[in-house]
Amino acid sequence: MKRWAEGKSSAYIYTRYGNPTLRVAEEKIAALEGAEAGMVTSSGMAAISSALLGALKQGDEVISSAQLYGGTYRLMRDVFPDMGITVRHVATSLDGIEALVTPRTKVLYVETPTNPTLRLVNLEKAAAFAKKHNLVSIIDNTFATPILQKPIAMGFDMVVHSATKYLGGHSDIIAGAAAGSQKWMDRVRHMVIYLGGSMDPGAAFLLIRGIKTVGVRIQQQCANAMAVAKFLQQHPKVAQVHYPGLKSHADHALAKKQMKGFGSMLAFDLKGGLPAARKFCDRIQLFLLAASLGGVESLVVLPIYTSHYNMSLDELAAAGVTPGTVRVSVGLEDVEDLLADLKQALA
Repeated sequence: MKRWAEGKSSAYIYTRYGNPTLRVAEEKIAALEGAEAGMVTSSGMAAISSALLGALKQGDEVISSAQLYGGTYRLMRDVFPDMGITVRHVATSLDGIEALVTPRTKVLYVETPTNPTLRLVNLEKAAAFAKKHNLVSIIDNTFATPILQKPIAMGFDMVVHSATKYLGGHSDIIAGAAAGSQKWMDRVRHMVIYLGGSMDPGAAFLLIRGIKTVGVRIQQQCANAMAVAKFLQQHPKVAQVHYPGLKSHADHALAKKQMKGFGSMLAFDLKGGLPAARKFCDRIQLFLLAASLGGVESLVVLPIYTSHYNMSLDELAAAGVTPGTVRVSVGLEDVEDLLADLKQALA
């Protein structure tokens, strides 16, 4: 114990500081992302907050993509100001980003594809900007997963995940993950130890199980999602479909360039607005009405009641969300059954 306290031993003495099952999960995450080291946490938000706070201190500034998962957005909007950290938002196009840099800017944070409208950030452009200004670059890679997108290879310093989603894959754990250089993972680990966001070894065991099938799951989910997106695009009650695999999507060309597939997340706007969206979610049967994503089951949810609750109309507009937006996570069910369920619910 004395040797451990002096930093001369790496023995496992307490799970918050380290655990052999967690270490196996961390090594798998690092291997998937092509990173030097990995870190697992109790939730996706624990990974995001620990990565950000590992790179920031009072008086620092962050440049973040404007379209974010609602939990991340509220962390930056409601918590960071009380810590003396300033956040400046930029469009996913990164237009005007040079004007946002100040001597206090320390971090560039992006999410791509975004939640829930699947807009993309040009990763090579973002990483080059961060290097030019000596910023720590962090990306939420939850939607794409390391199967479809490798941000570390494109120059990013850190990758974060809600491992609850595709990495776990079975909707039975809450988990987070980060990957990057040993230097940055040591900083993340430091924040996890002192803020308490450590993963339970039982969850780590289930995460390891989920990782074993992530490649084949995502391959089939992508195929199912494309069929669902094409069906919705042709439906008369649907105003717009947000899926990067469709040529109509604003970032379709970029998705083809920097991703190995288009993913299994999509969103669509119903012409009848919120009343129509509520009726749709009440009518759906095979799809589950649940606030998660990335598992083997197909899910639908209304962002204004979940990821983007407690946001003003202006904030929703900036995120590309309307009251009639439905987010869809496409699972592994038979695709004809999924289309039949959508057809009856929209009817």
